[in-house]
Amino acid sequence: MAQRKLGQILVDLGYISEDQLWDVLEEQKRSPGEIIGQVAIRMGLVTEAQVTEALAEQWGMPVVNLGETTIPPRAIEMVPQTMAELYKIMPISLKDNVLTVAMADPQNVAALDDLRNFLGAEVRGAISNLKDVEAAIARYYADKQDSIEDLITSMEESYGGTGGQNSREYNLDEAELADAAPIRKLLNMILLLAIKDQASDIHFEPFEDEFKVRVKADGMLYEMVPPPRHLANAIVSRIKIMSDLDIAERRLPQDGRIELNVGGNSVDLRVSILPTLFGEAVVMRVLDRTVVQLDLNKIGMDANTLTRFRSMIKRPNGIVLVTGPTGSGKTTTLYSALNELNDVETKIITTEDPIEYEIEGLLQVPVNHDIGVTFATVLRAILRHDPDTILVGEIRDYETAEVSVQSALTGHLVFSTLHTNDAPSAITRLRDMGVPPFLITACVEAVLAQRLVRRICTECRTKFDPSDELLMELQLPIQQARKYNFYYGKGCQRCNNSGYKGRCGIYELLDVTDDIRDLIAASASVDDIRNFARSQGMTTLREAGLKLIFDGVTTIDEIVRETITEDGEG
Repeated sequence: MAQRKLGQILVDLGYISEDQLWDVLEEQKRSPGEIIGQVAIRMGLVTEAQVTEALAEQWGMPVVNLGETTIPPRAIEMVPQTMAELYKIMPISLKDNVLTVAMADPQNVAALDDLRNFLGAEVRGAISNLKDVEAAIARYYADKQDSIEDLITSMEESYGGTGGQNSREYNLDEAELADAAPIRKLLNMILLLAIKDQASDIHFEPFEDEFKVRVKADGMLYEMVPPPRHLANAIVSRIKIMSDLDIAERRLPQDGRIELNVGGNSVDLRVSILPTLFGEAVVMRVLDRTVVQLDLNKIGMDANTLTRFRSMIKRPNGIVLVTGPTGSGKTTTLYSALNELNDVETKIITTEDPIEYEIEGLLQVPVNHDIGVTFATVLRAILRHDPDTILVGEIRDYETAEVSVQSALTGHLVFSTLHTNDAPSAITRLRDMGVPPFLITACVEAVLAQRLVRRICTECRTKFDPSDELLMELQLPIQQARKYNFYYGKGCQRCNNSGYKGRCGIYELLDVTDDIRDLIAASASVDDIRNFARSQGMTTLREAGLKLIFDGVTTIDEIVRETITEDGEG
């Protein structure tokens, strides 16, 4: 049965008239992210209590007044504070293994599925409002802050060392342990804290005497308190259960995924399991669409480079390459470009390994090497689907390079990535793959090289005077460098005492002009191409990095670590 619309329910309840509903719908068009109830409240037509009552009728859930509800400690103990904050829920009762939670957003029904998966109990929803949920969390969890350290200490007391950490056989006791509440709670806390800290990867690593857990945030790994070593297999088994993998198979690598809906936002965890000498290692890649904003205006490109890059991605045909090491944000830049080109008149097809972000309006084709579905074979098939724009995840070999060139020559705009140190090196990489210089000059339109550098934490940013030795690392005249202010992060609670919070990109954009094409045709060296491009106004990665240092965005150490000098030395 089709669900009744919230606006119509408000009319049926007599809170607004039909004419007022049309006014609300018109207002909502101006702010498409806002739900209709919030628009009506903002316009002063209804109260929050009236919208809550309408939502309860729409979703068939009871309304709960958290201010007048007595919540049993057992219900609160079942849901960690991090989970309550991220999902915007408050546990209110636990009876016969059925947990009832007050939800600020009843439309987020996927959250109930996540909670069932996390908690191992049946979960039912009730309706409250965001203000009351947040107040209840602050009130009930004030003296109950769960920490991983406390949880691990209690686990060590509950589950004494059992030895057998090198055991590779699967037994029933371990399967039961994987489903035990403390194992669930520990893993839930690690996952939710990592998502909250906007981590990109979570590593579980077995060694002879310990089981390390490390989280990668802003491109750096941070170690968490390690769980007891003898619980390693139970934790890995719990991850396998959540990823729908075979918990009895411990000799082969396995890949899976966990789909979560945290706080109304879709979060994808790509799980990779690798058998090692001392047990199975797990890496979870966190793909949180709210952290990555696929918008060219928000990737940190300076105004001049952005204007030039925009003009290049709107050319009718040719190849646009984005280069840089793994984890330098190439995929984000390419998706942002495709997002900008994504309209009704343009057919865009991508082939990726793997597909990291699903975008409405794009045809996305996964690569599968096991059955011979390579970039080159998919690309040939794509050309028969009348695309205007094509994204090839990576040019790894001559065959993919050849088909990409042919696609560009036949009137398509092709985006792809290469692993090179800077933009001019991409030309020689294609040459080394066997692409003739005359074909490179005919189809390559632009090369964008990029790196990600950590931003100084704004809470603990401090001015300092760098030593002459540190300034010499930048290869600038000391007197010239002393004209600028320099900053670093002292370290605070917000940035986990690292001094950095978040990252931004630095970019080097090579426009393949007719003069550059002449150099490529003459088989000029990388240095010749780089020097000529600089004379035409190209900003190198190091120069882009210096600007961020002088603007107080990042540190000398970050730029020295991530960029090379113009003479090619690190």
